[in-house]
Amino acid sequence: MRWDNLAENTTKAGNGALFAADAVTTRTFDTPEFRGITFHEIRARSIVNRVPGASRMPFEWTVNPYRGCTHACVYCFARKTHSYLDLDTGLGFDSQIVVKVNAAELLGRHLASRQWHGQHIAMGTNVDCYQRAEGRYRLMPGIIAALRDHANPFSILTKGTLILRDLDLLRQAAEVTEVGVSVSVGFTDPELWRTVEPGTPSPERRLDVVRAMTDNGIGCGVLMAPVIPFLGDHPDQLRATVRAIAAAGATSVTPLVLHLRPGAREWFMRWVAQHHPHLVRRYERMYADGAYAPTWYQRSITRRVHELAAEFGIGPADRGGARRIDRGTEPAPADGPPAGYTAPFYKADRETEMRAAHAHFQARLDAEIAAGRWSPPEPALTPESTPVSE
Repeated sequence: MRWDNLAENTTKAGNGALFAADAVTTRTFDTPEFRGITFHEIRARSIVNRVPGASRMPFEWTVNPYRGCTHACVYCFARKTHSYLDLDTGLGFDSQIVVKVNAAELLGRHLASRQWHGQHIAMGTNVDCYQRAEGRYRLMPGIIAALRDHANPFSILTKGTLILRDLDLLRQAAEVTEVGVSVSVGFTDPELWRTVEPGTPSPERRLDVVRAMTDNGIGCGVLMAPVIPFLGDHPDQLRATVRAIAAAGATSVTPLVLHLRPGAREWFMRWVAQHHPHLVRRYERMYADGAYAPTWYQRSITRRVHELAAEFGIGPADRGGARRIDRGTEPAPADGPPAGYTAPFYKADRETEMRAAHAHFQARLDAEIAAGRWSPPEPALTPESTPVSE
C-alpha cells in the first residue's frame, strides 16, 4: 500500500512508494459491528486539506480523519481515493479503513499557526467522520474541541447518528463560532436504503438526528443526496422525502442528483447489474457524457424539490429557525398557485404534470436506447425553460 503521502516523518528511498511496516498499526476487532473490517492506524503528517480550485465544492478547507467508510454506500464518490493507496475501491473501500489517530493533535497545532487565519473547515465531505469506526476511535471530540478552543467556524455533513454523542461539544462551539450541521437523506424508501446504503443508519434514524439538533438549538439542514434516477426520483418519492424532512424540523433542504465518478461508477454499475439489470442501459445512456446527469434533469429535480420545500415550509429565508408541520396536514404553497392555475386544482395539476413528465422521460429514454440514439426529452416536457429557484 502507498502510504508516503499520509504519514509523518517519512524518508523516501528509491521510489518511496511504500510506508515502512513499523509505521502502520493494523488491527481487527472480533465484535459484530467490526467483523470483516481492517483498521490501519497511522500518524498523519497533515490534517487540513485544501480543496482543488477546479472543484464544485462550496468550501476551501476540509478535515478528514478517516479514509474508507463502513457505510458502504454503493455510489460514494470517494471510492477513487482508495486507489491512491493501492487499495481496492469496491469492498476494500468498505472494509479497509485508514485511521489518522493523531488528527486532533495535528488540527490543534494547525489552528494555532500564525499562517492560519480562521477559515471555515468542512468535515464529512469525503468520507463520513461519524461512521462506525468513530465509536471506537473517538477522534471527533478532540477535533471539535480544537475548533471550539480556537473559535474556528466549521460544518459537519453526516449520515451517522453518533454525532449526537458530541451534542454538548457542538453547543459549546456554537456559542463562540459559526457551526453548521447537515444530515444526508436522499430518500426514505426502506428497500432502496437497505441495498444502496447497507452500512448506514436508516433514513428515519437520521431524521431523528435533525430533530435532536433543532430541539437543542442547533439548526440542522438536510442534503437530499443522492437523488437516484429511476429508483428514487418519482414525484411521489420526492414528495414523501421532502415531507419527512420538513416534519423533522430541518432548516433547509438541498437536492443533489447522483453523480458517478471513476471508482464509484464501476461499483455502482455492478450493483445495478445485480439488483436492477433492466436499468443498466438507461444508466449507460444517461451518464454517457460523464460523471453527471444531464443538466436539464438536474434542474428538474432541483425545481421540484424547491417547490416541495416551499410547500412544506422549508426555505432559505427561514434558515434561522426550524420548521415543524403536522404529520396529518399538507399546507398550501405560501405564495399561492402560479399564473394559469386555479387554487383548488394547483396541487393536482402540478402532480399530474410531474408524473407525466417522469413517465415520458423514461419511455423516451427506452425508445432512444432501442434505436441506438440518445437525446433529452422535448423542451415542452422539461423544466429547462422555467427559472430554477437557487
